[in-house]
Amino acid sequence: MARPKGRPKRDPERDERIENEIIVDCNDENEQVMGWFNYLEDQLRFPFTALCVAKRAISPLGVKDEVEVTGMAPEDECRREMFVMIRWEKDGLGVPLAQLLPGAADEQTTQAVEDWHYWVSQGHLS
Repeated sequence: MARPKGRPKRDPERDERIENEIIVDCNDENEQVMGWFNYLEDQLRFPFTALCVAKRAISPLGVKDEVEVTGMAPEDECRREMFVMIRWEKDGLGVPLAQLLPGAADEQTTQAVEDWHYWVSQGHLS
């Protein structure tokens, strides 16, 4: 399922979860980034399959490519945008989470990825 273009309608339930669970007590953008990293690291259940829904110049993935997500990228790589590791050749590869939607994943993982997509679509961080 492809992500709709443009800014989606506000989702009060999702906004409340983000405000009260992810970025609570964050004073600046750097703290928000760390809040997101910690939330995603806690919520995502690896491995899971995902579908690429957007072409990015920084990623070799094409729309409709299916990948296996194996973990979060190192914290240092997630200072401005959330990256996840995918199976790729020998060592794996970090790609933007905003580029992927879960395919075969549990509800918790799906919700966390959708939360990140929503946050980004609202014009925050990435």
